Amino acid sequence: MSADTNTVILGSGIIGLCTAYFLCEGGTDPKSVQLVDASAELFRCASGLAGGFLARDWFAPSVAPLGALSYTLHAQLANAHNGRTTWGYAHSTGISLSQDSEEEAVSGSGADWLESGTSRALLASHNRPWEEERICPEWLRRTKGATMEVISRGETTAQIDPLRFCQWLLARCEERGVTVRYPARAISVSRDGKGVLNGVRISQDGVETELPCTRLVITSGAWSPRVFSTLFPTSTTRIPISSLGGHSLLVRNPHFKPDKADTELCHAVFATDTLGFSPEWFARKGGELYLAGLNSTTIPLPDVATQVKASEQAISQLKACAKAMMAGVPGKEFEVLREGLCFRPITSSGRPIVSRIPDEKLGGIKTRVDGQGGVFIAAGHGAWGISHAPGTGLVLSELIQGRTPSAKVEALRLPC
Repeated sequence: MSADTNTVILGSGIIGLCTAYFLCEGGTDPKSVQLVDASAELFRCASGLAGGFLARDWFAPSVAPLGALSYTLHAQLANAHNGRTTWGYAHSTGISLSQDSEEEAVSGSGADWLESGTSRALLASHNRPWEEERICPEWLRRTKGATMEVISRGETTAQIDPLRFCQWLLARCEERGVTVRYPARAISVSRDGKGVLNGVRISQDGVETELPCTRLVITSGAWSPRVFSTLFPTSTTRIPISSLGGHSLLVRNPHFKPDKADTELCHAVFATDTLGFSPEWFARKGGELYLAGLNSTTIPLPDVATQVKASEQAISQLKACAKAMMAGVPGKEFEVLREGLCFRPITSSGRPIVSRIPDEKLGGIKTRVDGQGGVFIAAGHGAWGISHAPGTGLVLSELIQGRTPSAKVEALRLPC
């Protein structure tokens, strides 16, 4: 790598942080890497407010290599850095809960469950039934006529707290020397006399600063199309990513016993329609239950993540669902730990984009050759941003450094 090669990553969520982390692991000088984020508080969107469910093989063939790589990296990072304690990494059992005894899970890619509003369990691999009494989490209320089925076991699914994982990644990047700037906006790019990208101009606290940049990386989630169009206004290229708003509720597991935390089990429960939507429950280490599944494409994407405001009606709907589905404990009140709304970046194909953007799509701006320069993007992971983050960060760092990717991602290139 040339001594004057500099990398600017726009978006300091989980994908941006994983990219910076693996760039440093791959030999890039950390002091040549800068993370820039427009939010005054990091992890206020999907990276901090998502469910944190991980899967190894719930994906269509085009995404399967990335999914498998990322699942392996999640496990390796957790084993090497005490992830069980630091960010709640644990194996999880996936369960399909149907209110209709005749409804069965079917095989599929799991790509479009968000937009269709159906349960992800209906698109997961179909495994043989197990005894319901054996698999039912203690915190889940049993209802007459409901059927329960295991759809994954611990070697293929896991659970983390994404907020704590992001905080760990941020600390590792900063201690190595990566600069993190926020709140700061990228407002334009600069080029040398030959029209080659050599900098990006940012605005921070009302002051504009020019950052040296030969390798520009866009990892801004649902905001990625806006970032690209701002920096490359003459380009006719469209980044085919839209946003999907999803409300969530984090509640206390009333059955959690701190003295038995070491033997605590994690479950992911995907239910069919209950109170107007298909609930998804994720039990985390430490007695937390995460409830989601209430999604909408009609919620406007705000200017920055800190402007997000959850709908009172949606939160009330989630609370009603939680009270209906949770098995309470006498003497323990229903305890809400956090209410949330985050925006997932989605694509019409269900595939994320992990790609170098060809120079001909940059509206007249050129970049240096492989390993020395380029404009890159990683976004559009939908529900799988947390699960796919380490693999995406590693593969993207390899593309940036001009190396052969550790997973086949040809199908994830920016569409023509």
